[in-house]
Amino acid sequence: MADTIRLDPADNVVTATRALEVGHRVEGVAAAALIPSGHKLATAAIAQGAPIRKYGQVIGYASADIAPGEHVHVQNCAFAATDHDYEFGTDLRPVAPASGDSFLGYRRANGTVGTRNYIAVVTSVNCSATAARRIADAFGPEELAAYPNVDGVVAFVHGTGCGMAGDGDGFEALQRVMWGYARHPNHAAVLMVGLGCEMNQIDWLLEAYGLTQGPTFQTMNIQNVAGLRRTIEAGIEKVRAMLPIADAARRETCPASELRVALQCGGSDAWSGITANPALGHACDLLVAQGGTGVLAETPEIYGAEHLLTRRAATPEIGRKLLGLIEWWEDYTARNRGSMDNNPSPGNKKGGLTTILEKSLGAAAKGGTTPLTGVYKYAEPVTAKGFTFMDSPGYDPASVTGQIAGGCNLVCFTTGRGSAFGSKPAPTIKVATNSALFARMPEDMDVNAGDILTGESSVEAKGREIYELFLRVASGEASKSEAQGLGDYEFVPWQIGAVM
Repeated sequence: MADTIRLDPADNVVTATRALEVGHRVEGVAAAALIPSGHKLATAAIAQGAPIRKYGQVIGYASADIAPGEHVHVQNCAFAATDHDYEFGTDLRPVAPASGDSFLGYRRANGTVGTRNYIAVVTSVNCSATAARRIADAFGPEELAAYPNVDGVVAFVHGTGCGMAGDGDGFEALQRVMWGYARHPNHAAVLMVGLGCEMNQIDWLLEAYGLTQGPTFQTMNIQNVAGLRRTIEAGIEKVRAMLPIADAARRETCPASELRVALQCGGSDAWSGITANPALGHACDLLVAQGGTGVLAETPEIYGAEHLLTRRAATPEIGRKLLGLIEWWEDYTARNRGSMDNNPSPGNKKGGLTTILEKSLGAAAKGGTTPLTGVYKYAEPVTAKGFTFMDSPGYDPASVTGQIAGGCNLVCFTTGRGSAFGSKPAPTIKVATNSALFARMPEDMDVNAGDILTGESSVEAKGREIYELFLRVASGEASKSEAQGLGDYEFVPWQIGAVM
């Protein structure tokens, strides 16, 4: 393995693959300081104010003169918004259609396909959270053992639903999340529990989305049932009646085109954009070839790379819709006295990432190379096939909640610093960006992309490995996070707007 990696001939920095001591010579220059693994070293003089380039793109601007061999990081690389001449559809690279790949999934009456078979207890408001948890907790391993085809009873509780406007972005997003979970293909049955007086009324949801109650979809309010204890008792009986119906579901062979995979990253490091994210991107390309869907999200984490995505937009309208999201986020952060460069986090920076521009260029690689076929609001149903994008914050639990609500039945999550994330009802596959992390957290990581760095694997081979794991996990194989029981506390609807 070489001491450094140059990602593009136009770059004026390289990335150290191991810690470089002072005086160590690489790329014809001597390290002027200790360069930690994953961090950047200047290979040419960069004048103050001049652009710093990685991936062949601008990742920041020199805040002071930088000499060859210097460590390039937060002390001398500053963020500034970049101006782009946006192009639409100028980099369309459709993959050759393929078919024949399949998994064992649950076909639902409405035509959708699930990868898991849960019963969900969904709350409309924080006030009904305790009721929902106690209903779900009543069903332990002993009782569920009689229903081997049911993956569990899960409570999806959150901290909002009241003290909010009854219309607008925040209210509409929460209603989309509730509808998405109520009709998610990984749910065989759903019980929705409210308080009764909250702003987020269950009846409004039923009316707005045309939901009707039946044996596998029930609703109840604590105030109408006459108290917490009676609500819990009634809820337990409702779920108990749903169990044999849910258990009657059986897995059957389904084409890979029925997979909708949420493409996520968290705890990123410098290797994310070099190993795991490109590998996941290749897996996405393989899925798209089969007619499946990949859903990229985290709008703040494509900021600075959006011009690369608009070039892949299947139509100008799709590209302009993506730019509309970027403009909304710029306004959103400005009016809340924030900055798009509040991200990267301290952990990201320790791992070698300096600015949001650098992080975004690596994060966008999760989307592979195929045309962008759709752009969606947070938690909006994803209907297009192929590579798509969903608006969401960069906060992983909130982002994944939106993707699952949009119909994703599988999640793939890359990480370089390490993450203990998991999700329900869609299981999460985790990909380590480096071998040290994979060795350190073997119970959490499903795939090691670190061997791309050493030449033991390639982006394409690792992408194939990830894609084949998609099919196995979709068929019922437990992912590492799923085996540890993660997902009960990662349901976090995005709260937009004032709390009143």
